[in-house]
Amino acid sequence: MVWTRVRLCGPSGPSAGGWRPLRFDGGAFRLKGTAELARAWLVLRLCAWPPAVAHGLALQAWSRRVLGSRLSGALLRASVYGQFVAGETAEEVEGCVRQLRALGLQPLLAVPTEEEPESAAKSSEAWYEGNLRAMLRCVDLSRALADAPGPARNSLMQLKVTALASTQLCKDLSAWIQRPGGSSELSPEGLAEAMDSGRGVQLPCLSAEQNRHLQASLRRLHRVAQDTHKRLEWDAEAAHKAGLAFGVKLVRGAYLDKERAVAQLQGTEDYTQPDYEATSRSYSRCLELMLRRVSRHGPLCHLMVASHNEESIGQATKRMWELGIPPEGPVCFGQLLGMCDHVSLALGQAGYMVYKSIPYGCLEEVIPYLIRRAQENRSVLQGARREQALLSQELWRRLLGRKA
Repeated sequence: MVWTRVRLCGPSGPSAGGWRPLRFDGGAFRLKGTAELARAWLVLRLCAWPPAVAHGLALQAWSRRVLGSRLSGALLRASVYGQFVAGETAEEVEGCVRQLRALGLQPLLAVPTEEEPESAAKSSEAWYEGNLRAMLRCVDLSRALADAPGPARNSLMQLKVTALASTQLCKDLSAWIQRPGGSSELSPEGLAEAMDSGRGVQLPCLSAEQNRHLQASLRRLHRVAQDTHKRLEWDAEAAHKAGLAFGVKLVRGAYLDKERAVAQLQGTEDYTQPDYEATSRSYSRCLELMLRRVSRHGPLCHLMVASHNEESIGQATKRMWELGIPPEGPVCFGQLLGMCDHVSLALGQAGYMVYKSIPYGCLEEVIPYLIRRAQENRSVLQGARREQALLSQELWRRLLGRKA
């Protein structure tokens, strides 16, 4: 993740007026055109069909053989690509970002590249060098978006370290960094400094293996609520004493199916929550802890609530109001481009910081990336039924000519 040096907020203080809960009833869909809504309804219906996700790559190859590359590509651009991707050129990406900002949303650029160990072409040094050039272009594009006219906002971007170095190298570096008395030259801060492109941006660095350890740790924490608070408090306090900004991305339910499958395959303990109620309790406690830290430490503590769950987001916004955290402050919300728009639009119109993850690139690169992400997040896609229902409701309203 990359961000520019822009102050996030002023001191926290009580919000003016009484608490007014946000309405995620699809009313914000009226900000969008009918063609956009119809495409969203069709694509989300398709993505909620398990065979389409499970066999997406095979279906794409079959489509090219039967229809030809040109017609198959046109259909994808009019459907899945158009729904979830910002575009291929800088001009297309900038156009997508302008549309988002007009709706009160912010861009979170995503370069759709990552290592594929089974592919010799996508694990070679030449491939890594090409990815580095693509990421530096993304840094430039992200900075240009931040410098565009309009309110000063953080311009974020997503980078995968496994697109720059082999998974084994990440494991070796991670093991070395975590050794007592390890070389300071291989510290996370040193790696981040080494990755700095010189373009005036900050580049926090986390290897793929470190991220895996962090996810496993958080799963363990979620099962033991008391331990969750202790560990998060320890990490946050350590960062505060060192004068570093402490950032947390709080995710609810992502990669659930994948993590359970990996645990079963490896014969290890399944650290995922056993049911919805346990997940909700754990998530609420983590959210409360981080919001309190934000209210005390302001710009030195950041929280991204990466969730498509209306209950979680409603809970977060209410607690922000109770703690005096301004909507434009160091708490932001993150959702995928083309999904959860009824929540994103409601948040954006209410003045909250909302980032939409927007991959961009050519059709041949982005579609396999989207299919892999869909396979990892099947539960999220299948849980989008409420959004489909709201889209259908708004489309029928327009078809029948009813007033809002």
